[in-house]
Amino acid sequence: MQHRFSKHIQENFPSLTSQKVVLAISGGVDSVVLAHLLQLSQVDFALAHVNFRLRGKESDADEVFVKELAQQLDCPFHVQHFDTKKFAEDHGVSIQMAARDLRYAWFEELCAQENYQSLLTAHHANDSLETFFINLLRGTGLTGLTGIPENNQLVVRPLLIFSREEIEAFAKENDISWREDASNQSNTYLRNKIRNQVYPILKEENPDVISSFLITQTHLQESEALLEDYTALLFSKIVKETSWGYELAIQELKKIPNSKAVLYQLLKDFGFTEWEDVYLLLEAQSGKRVFSKTHQLLKDREVLILEKMKEKEEDCFKVNSKEDLIFSLGILKQEKVEKIEEKTKNTAYFPIELLKFPLELRKWKPGDYFYPFGMKGKKKISDFLIDEKIPVTEKEKIWVLCNETDIIWIVNHRTDERYKIQPTQTILKFNLIP
Repeated sequence: MQHRFSKHIQENFPSLTSQKVVLAISGGVDSVVLAHLLQLSQVDFALAHVNFRLRGKESDADEVFVKELAQQLDCPFHVQHFDTKKFAEDHGVSIQMAARDLRYAWFEELCAQENYQSLLTAHHANDSLETFFINLLRGTGLTGLTGIPENNQLVVRPLLIFSREEIEAFAKENDISWREDASNQSNTYLRNKIRNQVYPILKEENPDVISSFLITQTHLQESEALLEDYTALLFSKIVKETSWGYELAIQELKKIPNSKAVLYQLLKDFGFTEWEDVYLLLEAQSGKRVFSKTHQLLKDREVLILEKMKEKEEDCFKVNSKEDLIFSLGILKQEKVEKIEEKTKNTAYFPIELLKFPLELRKWKPGDYFYPFGMKGKKKISDFLIDEKIPVTEKEKIWVLCNETDIIWIVNHRTDERYKIQPTQTILKFNLIP
């Protein structure tokens, strides 16, 4: 195994032999064996251990074991302690998720502080097989079935070509001791159920199940790469970058065979899960949308608009006399002037005599109306925005300035006819500075 590992490092991760790296180590057989293999391969590495304080004295014994191993291997040792249960309760997440978030946040911080170029983890082929089944049950796409990636930016996983059986055999042959985590035998978690119940059945049917899986995984990875290349060729025909995100041309998309699969490829990295709803947008009415945790996808005539979700902002302010106001569009300033100067979309002029402070600045709402300057009669703001050909994505950013119940200015667009300046009236100028 050591010869295969060294060859694997030379052929696929040659930079590891010239880098300063850190190994995330629990004390279990996988990470302990990887530590010994790194030393035998003359890699300059340190050990980083997290004590999650979940198993009392057992957790502390794991820490002592890893510290002694670092002394035995003559390599630097880093340790961090976390109150994982409290973090999970405070953030409303599972213990597993809390542990993952805590350890990787610390690993990244440690790498930055100590100038480690790579973080090594001891994931192996069985872990990748378990991940395959977990993602299969979740209804994932092709990416989720390709297993755990060997290299993911900072993280490198050099044991993925080896099975758990090979790793344990190497440890026993070389009299390497390790720590056993009793929780691995519990079937509380899905991964453990697959490991303890599903895998033995697969191995009984096919003793070389891991080898077969690695071959299948290679084919899946090659298929995914081919699909990525195909999607990249189509990108310029379908997608246009905009100031707010991206637009996908629906008619161009429909011309392409397997258009739903292409749409999935284009959007799979933006967190969407309700894929049937996404596909239905192709035939939906304008205004329909689908949300992920980070993005929204909006149908607007002949395009799908992909936009990142913004943090919730205040949508209503009081505008006091003589005071500047800062909001999402910029700074709203006011000043008395002798006459109406050159008008721009950022300026509005009103007679002070008609204004009753504080005014209200808010987002427009369905049903709002005003009397457009230069026109007779009132008009719904929704109709005004359609006439002005305001994109759907921009409509959500429209603000109105109100004097009691009257909308006197659609900010950056039009003032109200009822508030036009008459001779002898005192003029108050509003100026929006982006």
